[in-house]
Amino acid sequence: MLRIHFADNRQAPIWLVEERFTIGQDSRNSLVLTEPEISLFHAEIRQDHGQYYLSDCGTPGGTFVNGERIGARFQLRSDDVVRIGSLELLLVDPAKARPKAQASARWFLQVIKGENEGQKYHVTGSLTFGRSVKCELCFSDQELSRRHCEFFLKDDVLEVKDLASANGVFVNQQKVSTAVLQPGDQIRMGSVTLLVIGPKVAAPQAVDEDATLFMPVAQIPKAAVPRPAARQPVANPLRAAAQQHAAPTETARQSPNKVLIGLLVLAVAAAAAYARKALL
Repeated sequence: MLRIHFADNRQAPIWLVEERFTIGQDSRNSLVLTEPEISLFHAEIRQDHGQYYLSDCGTPGGTFVNGERIGARFQLRSDDVVRIGSLELLLVDPAKARPKAQASARWFLQVIKGENEGQKYHVTGSLTFGRSVKCELCFSDQELSRRHCEFFLKDDVLEVKDLASANGVFVNQQKVSTAVLQPGDQIRMGSVTLLVIGPKVAAPQAVDEDATLFMPVAQIPKAAVPRPAARQPVANPLRAAAQQHAAPTETARQSPNKVLIGLLVLAVAAAAAYARKALL
């Protein structure tokens, strides 16, 4: 079964499951394109016994396959490039697709609850999830929208995007519109829960503008440490004791002289008094 991929990635790939698939500006087409160079009913793809045939509907701008303008019932094959106006569509047969790079082949989604429990899906490029048969991951759960969400790889980082579903997408119990997934995450849509299996990926962290910035402290010169004062010589205890013992002896030597002087003063005073009386 072929699948249409958009060269400009404007939307998820589309499986060619209908017998008649029309392309044009009119809202009744299977694929509605609004570019002015595309006619109301521009082209159609018909499926006949497992083969796909593309026909141009007589448009002025024409329909091209691999650079050549085609008319009616041109057989399409995998890897054909269809150009309508300025839009390019790539026809892919997943069964014959070239192997992806090893980095992109490490992601899986495993159903751990709900319909198809235990089933594991290999994630390569873009996968849509929902009730529509055009989704790569098609589930019949009535709580799901026709195109509920999309999983896609970019630089080996797996992301999920809610496609305006009625009941939302929950990653680890938190409702999200878009989220970067990590191994071990659980995604719930309706009654279906998927487990993310893959390599550890470090998502870039946003800079917190409110975070505290620690600035280097100005260099302050170290205070001078005072040197310890020189030790005073310790007095010899024997010499101190000798000096204390010698002090009273010196005092004792000076005491008799003082007594003698005192006696002389008294004698002179007495003699003067006696002479005064004699004169009288």
